[in-house]
Amino acid sequence: MKLGLSTYSLHGSLSSGAMTVLDVIDYTAELGGQHVEIVPLSYSLSDNPELTLQIVERARQQGIELSNYAIGANFLTDDPDAYEREIERVISEVDIAARLGVKLMRHDVASSPDVSIANFNRHLGRLADACRRVADHAANYGITTSVENHGFLIQHADRVQALIQAVDRPNYKTTLDVGNFVCADENPVAAVQKNLPFASMVHIKDFYLRPSHRNPGAGWFTSTSGVYLRGAIIGQGDLDMWKILHTIKASGYDGYISVEFEGMEDGMTGARIGMENVQRIWDEV
Repeated sequence: MKLGLSTYSLHGSLSSGAMTVLDVIDYTAELGGQHVEIVPLSYSLSDNPELTLQIVERARQQGIELSNYAIGANFLTDDPDAYEREIERVISEVDIAARLGVKLMRHDVASSPDVSIANFNRHLGRLADACRRVADHAANYGITTSVENHGFLIQHADRVQALIQAVDRPNYKTTLDVGNFVCADENPVAAVQKNLPFASMVHIKDFYLRPSHRNPGAGWFTSTSGVYLRGAIIGQGDLDMWKILHTIKASGYDGYISVEFEGMEDGMTGARIGMENVQRIWDEV
């Protein structure tokens, strides 16, 4: 496997201006990472082609691969014009992924306060059509697009698979986030095992979990059933990271593994310990 870092892990430092995305590439190299995942939060590539070139050059200088380009999107709208505009926007982002030289791109699919299976089923065909059009454009560059298990509406393992099957393209898969399944109240070990065959890459993330009757206060959010969640340094939270990584390793997966830290601790510290723990646990299991 190839271990690296998502720029999302340093979102706090990026948003405050303490770091730039180029600094994150340098920090990943300092930590011994093999790749960087580009997640344009607190910086933008769609209106800054010069930064795209700088990222490519800095990664080359540091001997770091650019693994994945991950962007937000929402095709869930009843407005036909808005639907078409969003598809065209995401297609234009595929062109940026190509300029970065990545072969993987994750784009969001839908966001809705109604996370019922009825709502998912009602919109599945239309969402799949949008993803199919983006994937077909990406195929021209040899890029595989993907859905991540997040956003609540498409977070369950079976819903992710349903969308992949509906899109029905060989270059449409899932960016498998091992932690995000708990947001939909799924067992992460079982869900990882279900979706590994469809993974284009893997995100490693950890959470603290507290029961719904014990509100821990600020800094926590809730799963679909009301369980309290907070991001943790990988290996220090409540997920069985040993079992999860054993499952991934035993499957023969040898692609990119991206550390995603979103805890309350300092991002540089969280990313460093997280990468150390993933490598150590991987070697142990």
